[in-house]
Formats: sequence, C-alpha cells, structure tokens
Amino acid sequence: MKGGVITERDAQYCTVRIRLPAGIFSVEQMRGIATIAKRYGKGFVHCTARQTVEIPHVEPKRLRALAKALMKNGTPIGSERDEIVNVIACPGTERCKFANIDTASLAKKIDQKLFGKVMPVKMRIAVSGCPNGCTSPQLNEIGIMGRVNPLRIKGQCTGCGTCVEYCKENAIIIRNGLSELNEDKCVQCGVCIQSCPFDLLKAENRHFLIIVGGRRGRHPHIGRELIKVPDEETVIKVVEKIVDWVYRRAWSGRMLSDQMNDIQFETFRDDIKKEISTPAVQI
Repeated sequence: MKGGVITERDAQYCTVRIRLPAGIFSVEQMRGIATIAKRYGKGFVHCTARQTVEIPHVEPKRLRALAKALMKNGTPIGSERDEIVNVIACPGTERCKFANIDTASLAKKIDQKLFGKVMPVKMRIAVSGCPNGCTSPQLNEIGIMGRVNPLRIKGQCTGCGTCVEYCKENAIIIRNGLSELNEDKCVQCGVCIQSCPFDLLKAENRHFLIIVGGRRGRHPHIGRELIKVPDEETVIKVVEKIVDWVYRRAWSGRMLSDQMNDIQFETFRDDIKKEISTPAVQI
C-alpha cells in the first residue's frame, strides 16, 4: 500500500506517480521524464491535481528499472496511499503579485522532512501565498496560508478610494475623506497595500495561518483554523506536531476531517497555542 504505484483498471499495468514538491522540476528533469515515459510506459504522461506527473501503463515487471531511472533523474517515485503525499504550493512571492510568502521554499522544506511518512490516514499538505487560496489550503488535511495586516499611516490618506475599489471583501469605506478598515470583514490578503497609488498602506505582521482537517472529494469539508505563526521555522515545527498528533491518535479507514472531534482537536489546539507562545500566534 506504500508509494506512488497505482494498479490500473486493467490490472496488467500500473501508473507510477512521481515526487515533485511544489510541482517544480527543471527542463532537464522534464526531458528525463519524457525519455523514461517512452521507455517504460506508452509515451505520454498525466499531470495530476497535486502538481505532480504520472507515467501510465507501466508493466509491473519493469517497476524496479523504472524506479532506478526516476531516482537517477532526480524525480523519484512519489506517494499515493495513507502517507504524506506530494506537498503542493502556488507560485508565491517569486512570481505572484498577490502572494505574501515564499510558498515553494516552504513546501520543499516540509517535503524534505515529512514526505512519504506512513500515516493512519492520507495527509495532503497545501501552501497558499494569500487568501485567494489557489491551492485550496482549506480543503487539505493541512493547509498553510500567507497573510498580512494592512497598516494605515494616520494623517496621510488622501481618500482617493483606490483601496476601496480593489478590496473584494468590501472591508474598506471612505469616511470623512479617509479610508476606514472594517477588521471583521478583512481577510488580510494585502491587496489594498499594493493598490495604494501613494504607498500609504504598509504590511504589518506578515504571518502564516495553519488550517487542519479539510478535504476535497465527494463531500468537501472546510478545515479548522489551528494557529497563526510568524515564520517558516515555526510553521515546520507546528506541521511536525500535527503529523505526530494524527499519527498517534487517528484511526485508519476514516478521513481525518471525520474524526477531528474524536481525536480532540480543541485540546490539541490549546496545547499548541500554549507551546508556541509568541504574540503573533493568536487567531
């Protein structure tokens, strides 16, 4: 049951899923995968929803040779079963103008520490650079989202209304010639900061929101907010603790989202907040 080897509908063949953290691989590795798919498959590949690549129609007797070729190419066999599977990420601050965090760097660090760990349930981890949530962090067993608080410089707002126009949450209004933020509506995406033509909005308290217990599938479920933390190091520490908690307490045969109360998520959240006791971690 371990590893990214999937028996196909025609059981004479397997599909092999590749490990590609954050969905990033070099042009050379891409060429290598193409060559391997021609040699061991049927000459085509499939791009998955989890930012990886599958080689379909592989004969089981050729799996060992295929595995060696993939390892040599730097794109080893991935994970599919009750394990920590391919960690996905949006483009992040390297390319996306909306992103608040370096998503690819974080995804690769998590992959190095945790990928392939055998678990009682499948564990999908998604990293999103902002609340736009392009990787659906709320619909994964562990989701990580980059957010930022908009700080207004008092006495300098011109009341031009540009931030009001760009705010999708209708969280900003112009009152008496000044912009005013409704914090209850604000999702801390940071778009208003970038939209200000006079650079009068600043980023304050850039942080990572960690969400647990979401799922996609036939019955989608939004995960629960666990904690927000100020840096990558703390994110990795918390993710490791989530994995350990699930490993020790969850049962097989049920989705994590279906047993969050049974394995005492609220108690776990309280314990994490006490342990990660910095001012930046309060939800």
